[in-house]
Amino acid sequence: MTTIDTTLAAVQTVNAKGDGPAVDVSSAASRAFLVTLAITKIIEQESLGVSIFGSADGATWGAKSIAAFPQKFYCGETPLLLDLTAHADVKFVRAHWEVARWGRGTETPMFEFGLTLKEIPANLLKEATAEAKAIA
Repeated sequence: MTTIDTTLAAVQTVNAKGDGPAVDVSSAASRAFLVTLAITKIIEQESLGVSIFGSADGATWGAKSIAAFPQKFYCGETPLLLDLTAHADVKFVRAHWEVARWGRGTETPMFEFGLTLKEIPANLLKEATAEAKAIA
């Protein structure tokens, strides 16, 4: 099994909703991933919503997302834990984004962002879980 470390959405400028490519996660040794949203450019008075959808075959996607970032308004990086242990049927994931703009000036939103997906190794996940249980 190989460790998955890939791009869910290449750094790009968007001004409308869209979807990233389907990414095969079936070969992952663990079912936990770190998804990082990196927003590098924005204009004022706009929002970006990014969610992750799962699929068993890479063609048919669920109606509801399996994970989502909080709505974003500023540049920066935001991590998100994507835990697929409760989604045994999911073999593919993809990103979906929605953009909105309000206020004065142009009505067209503009975000430059990218998304990465990195598998969390099973041994690291087990260690972090044990530490969390010890603290609680």
